[in-house]
Amino acid sequence: MSSWFSRLLPKTLPEPEQLTIAHAGDTLPVTFVRNARARRASLRVDPANRRIVLTAPLRMARGTAVDFAEAQAGWIAARLDRLPERRPFCDGAEVPLFGVPHVIRHRAGQRGTVWREGAEIHVAGRPEHLPRRVRDWLMAELKARLVPLVHAKAQRVERPVKRITLRDSRSRWGSCGPNAAMSFSWRLVFAPPEVLDYLVAHEVAHLVHLNHGPRFWELARALCDSPIEGPQTWLKKNGETLLQYGA
Repeated sequence: MSSWFSRLLPKTLPEPEQLTIAHAGDTLPVTFVRNARARRASLRVDPANRRIVLTAPLRMARGTAVDFAEAQAGWIAARLDRLPERRPFCDGAEVPLFGVPHVIRHRAGQRGTVWREGAEIHVAGRPEHLPRRVRDWLMAELKARLVPLVHAKAQRVERPVKRITLRDSRSRWGSCGPNAAMSFSWRLVFAPPEVLDYLVAHEVAHLVHLNHGPRFWELARALCDSPIEGPQTWLKKNGETLLQYGA
């Protein structure tokens, strides 16, 4: 970007603004943000935060952007209605552990932290500690399965893996940097094993190809234990639901 053009842009972007759009006798929440790279107004769903985001260029008049959102009020209402319900961690809640339903059971009078018995996840201690303990346990379960899988596939392409971390990423399920460091969403612990296998194959293929070209996809398919179309379809259908667990 040229220096003269940079001087025309504001030093900092405006803070996000919370709007309400009227529709069918109701009010719809919309978060209004500015983006220096945006060329037109647009709407997107943020399922992790259960909101609709209105993005507009820096120099677009606020009224123009709001008019655009109001014209799309029907779409906004439909997308908000389609968002899955939140699924907090609490006594009696059902969560899928690698795709298999399990019920959380609070055991206030017992010692220990978290353990599994059959299709039940038992959590000891005070109730206010239950959500954190369940999340920590689920992350440990995922890491125990994920790390060996990553290294096994990386060995097949004869590439080292520098680091593997779990994050609460809301926009991507996994990533692989040019320094061979990988990160994955901890919410993959809820997905079936074939979905985890596909995402690991996807990121390991990036150790060889830092793009999504034909050779990348050829390698990703070769590294995956099953056809990739199934896991891809599953994520498109169920991805928004994974973001609601523990919320």
